[in-house]
Amino acid sequence: MRCLIVIPARMGSTRFPGKPLVDLAGRPMVRWVYDACVVSGVGDRTVVATPDSEIATACAAFGAEAVTTSPDHPTGTDRIAEVAQELIADVYLCVQGDEPLIRPSTIRVCAELLLNGSDADVSSVYCDCTDAEVDHPATVKAVTDRAGFALYFSRCGIPFERGMRVEKPKKHIGIYGYRREALLRFAGWPPSPLEVAESLEQLRFLENGVQIKMAKGEGTELAVDTPEQAEQVRRILAMRA
Repeated sequence: MRCLIVIPARMGSTRFPGKPLVDLAGRPMVRWVYDACVVSGVGDRTVVATPDSEIATACAAFGAEAVTTSPDHPTGTDRIAEVAQELIADVYLCVQGDEPLIRPSTIRVCAELLLNGSDADVSSVYCDCTDAEVDHPATVKAVTDRAGFALYFSRCGIPFERGMRVEKPKKHIGIYGYRREALLRFAGWPPSPLEVAESLEQLRFLENGVQIKMAKGEGTELAVDTPEQAEQVRRILAMRA
């Protein structure tokens, strides 16, 4: 079964323009993500999907393949669906370009949900959510059924704890696996009401009846949305060295 890993990356971030190329311990951020994808060993091929020539040039400098995509995609999943029109695979794995601390083991967990014979069309991962993160809107929470399928994702603290907490809330890690057919269907649907309300693209799948299989992975300290978070990542990488 062919697996293509796609890293969506663009220069036009609202809060942090140019962040895929920000220097982190001597490497552009997108390279940290790319290297983790390669180390995971699950992809037959790994590409960076970008509308920006600056990112494509940087990728070529460190030996990564870049695919040029439209600048008009509203989400990373829409960008990967464009890639799927040209590059044929059975499973596509989306690893966000702002996750320089992502663990290769977590990438494997997400891929194996689809590569190991599951009937699911979409997969993703979660880790334990800390008390400090439960009510923070930047941390996306997930609730699942007993079979591990996602029931809902939200920036709010879900589930609401009316009584005693019986298990740790689940923090969603923004990695996705898609079968090709589900990915192409996603691109044909308009943004859904809950997707727009929460600004969470995975809700477009749930609102259109596509199940998302979830499994537990290793969390990361943080993704990079601001220059301040980039500085935090530099400190973490320095401690790892």
